[in-house]
Amino acid sequence: MLYFHLFAIMKTKILLSIFSCALISNLAIAQNKITSEVASAIKVASATQIKTDIAYLADDKLLGRKPGTPGYKMACDYVIEQLKSNGVKPAGDNGTWLQSIVMRNATLAPNFTASIYSNSNSTDLAAESGITINPNPTATTTSIDAQIVFAGYGITAPEKNYDDYKGLNVKGKIVLIVRGAPSSFSSSESAASMNVATIQKNALKHGAIGVITATIAERPANTGPVRPAVARPIMALMSEKGELIVCASFTSEKLKLAGTLNFSVTNKILNDAGKNLTTVLENLKKGETQSFASNLKIKAGYQTTHSDFTTYNVAGVIEGSDSKLKKEYVVHSAHLDHMGVGRAVLGDSIYNGAHDNASGIASLLQITKIYSELKQKPKRSILVLAVTGEEMGLLGSGYFAAKPTIPVDKIVANVNTDMPGIIAPMLSITALGADHSTLINQVNEAAAYFDLPVEPDPEPNENRFVRSDQYSFIKEGIPALHVKYGNKTADGKNNLDLFVKEWRAKYYHKPQDDINGIFDFEAGKKYAQLNFLIGYLVANDLTKPSWNPGDIFEKKK
Repeated sequence: MLYFHLFAIMKTKILLSIFSCALISNLAIAQNKITSEVASAIKVASATQIKTDIAYLADDKLLGRKPGTPGYKMACDYVIEQLKSNGVKPAGDNGTWLQSIVMRNATLAPNFTASIYSNSNSTDLAAESGITINPNPTATTTSIDAQIVFAGYGITAPEKNYDDYKGLNVKGKIVLIVRGAPSSFSSSESAASMNVATIQKNALKHGAIGVITATIAERPANTGPVRPAVARPIMALMSEKGELIVCASFTSEKLKLAGTLNFSVTNKILNDAGKNLTTVLENLKKGETQSFASNLKIKAGYQTTHSDFTTYNVAGVIEGSDSKLKKEYVVHSAHLDHMGVGRAVLGDSIYNGAHDNASGIASLLQITKIYSELKQKPKRSILVLAVTGEEMGLLGSGYFAAKPTIPVDKIVANVNTDMPGIIAPMLSITALGADHSTLINQVNEAAAYFDLPVEPDPEPNENRFVRSDQYSFIKEGIPALHVKYGNKTADGKNNLDLFVKEWRAKYYHKPQDDINGIFDFEAGKKYAQLNFLIGYLVANDLTKPSWNPGDIFEKKK
């Protein structure tokens, strides 16, 4: 026993020594790449200015910065003035600062019809609230009559040797899916696979014309009368020609039906095919596909009303110093919008969005301030992007990634900022998505410079990797990341996620997220410095970032 104890001690010391050497090596590499000019410029980042920027952007007079409102335009104007003062040049439409975008509000008319039927019987889904239909952002009148096919999770992932569509004919049919992923998928792989747009696009690729999500939890008893299933309005971004560019819940004009079936209807479909829902779910989780064609069909007809308005992304550029590489870009992004005026909570109805995401925009502006101090810019250019419509489904970033104001094949990486979590000292970080690409190298180097340990995501079940604007770039095949807080705390308990959960319950997406909440502006300063350095190292590296070979997010050519 003593021998094994001594061996364990020696092994621990060796591992600690290796870890220490790795940290020292990373720090040395980072310091070698950082000139005295860069080190000096980093120090100009200001906690005071971060507070000033957040205070303005989260002021009541901006009324929550909802796209299409005067308050959102005031936020755009403020960002533009700050970018100008930091020497950034416009990179929007036609030499302006703005990328103008048509945003569409699509609303379902209440008089829709829907039924599920076979040769022998029919059930009125509309009358019994069996279905919730998403509004159609591309058509005012829609009808569909098609067979239902159960397609499990609706996932095709050859790199994971998993395909719910293998041997399944869904052409011209309605796909019924369950939101989820096999247990063998990592948290980020699961989150990406469960993305509604990803599921819909995969179904359309296989020839389906409708995608319905199955409700797999029974409605609790004694919860009152069943109310009519009414879909919320959805937001979409359109081209000037009226073409659908991006929508989180209805992804193509080829899609005729999208929505949700309630538990009883879901059960009916599986029972009709001789399937047990519990068994199907258990097998799916094990990675065993459960797809089948049913004998049932759905017939539906509905109308959608559309109202359009203009919103904006703000784009600026810091030109690189290399005659060739300056034609390539590292994008620093953050969303400028929030939720506007809504339901009152504790007497306040203005959703100011101080942390979400005025703090991210303030960080973005500090990055440009650091660059303004550099006479020698990095080799590649830096594109600074404040996007609209994140709260409506990553719309502004999705629009820019699909229709950028610069050539999309020249964007080498995206470093996104959303809710940095500056409510406590920043003692460690997690870099969402960086481990899928070579960007992890720049993250490690920059983090070592600031003596910040890089940790796994402390909240993997929150699916944060696909819930912010970096995911729009990832879907276009561009390596991207989003730095968030780690779990390290000054008291050594290393449970910052518990404090964050308490904070989130009180402030997240509530009017209480204003400048009077909990802030650590010095942490905000360090966060901005770190993100600057990550982007700078990428922009100065002769080798472009690349996905790990065979990674699930590597865009297949």
